[in-house]
Amino acid sequence: MPPTARFVCSFAAEPPQEPAPYGRWADTLREHFLGAALGAAAGEDAGEVGEIEFFPDRTWGGRTFIPATALTAGGWELFGYVSFIPASEDGGEASGFHAVADITDETAERNPEWGLDLNDEVVGAWRGEQGRTASMTLVWGRPLRPGGAIVTAELADLAVDQCELAENRFTLIAPDDYRSDFLDVKLWSARGELVTAESLYVED
Repeated sequence: MPPTARFVCSFAAEPPQEPAPYGRWADTLREHFLGAALGAAAGEDAGEVGEIEFFPDRTWGGRTFIPATALTAGGWELFGYVSFIPASEDGGEASGFHAVADITDETAERNPEWGLDLNDEVVGAWRGEQGRTASMTLVWGRPLRPGGAIVTAELADLAVDQCELAENRFTLIAPDDYRSDFLDVKLWSARGELVTAESLYVED
């Protein structure tokens, strides 16, 4: 195989390893997420926070990221993630918890034209050739079109991460904004047919 002309990291994160959080573990994640989310909602008439939805875990750079979203009674959506250093194999517990959250009124319910409901946060950087840097971006969401089975993140039509749907949710970690290329997120059927695609960036 000849050398590639597009030198960029691909499939850098571990695939999801754990089932959806439940019990005391879900309570721990919920506490950290709500602490960040309530700070993000300060000053907004958000109302009571509804049920928190957790998305598949992804691990990169020694940390595990579990995204989350929650709708509020005021029609807003809280979105963010909880990250931590995973438990060690010798029985040590997860540690180093860090939560990030934000709030938006741009919800899927108000945008019926969306094919995917996406959220994203930059969680690090990857240095490439000639000093170029990619923004390592956590992307999570759910499809708003039926028939999908797997989601890919693509940079200039090059797949750089993928995730199977789990309870109709997905999480990706992929390089973005590299060599003037930007991520597209695509939903595929089990037969490899494109169902829908969205850019992370809103077009004017």
